[in-house]
Amino acid sequence: MTVSTTQRGPAMSADIDRQQTKVKEFMQLLPLTVALSGLTHAEGGRPFTEAQLDGRAMALRAAYKVARQLVLEIAKPAE
Repeated sequence: MTVSTTQRGPAMSADIDRQQTKVKEFMQLLPLTVALSGLTHAEGGRPFTEAQLDGRAMALRAAYKVARQLVLEIAKPAE
């Protein structure tokens, strides 16, 4: 038996809302994240290798954490 997506329970709906909020936050921070990561653009006609993509993904993850923390610090009320 499968559950229809239209018959979401409160917990499932909350999980979906939380996931959508995280995606929205990530997309809003993406320009700052890319700037903080310092990654260069690919040269025309030369795609990245799998190892390079893994390294770039790690750099983006680290930069996202910094970007998110920076925004939280800026939004914190002055003491």
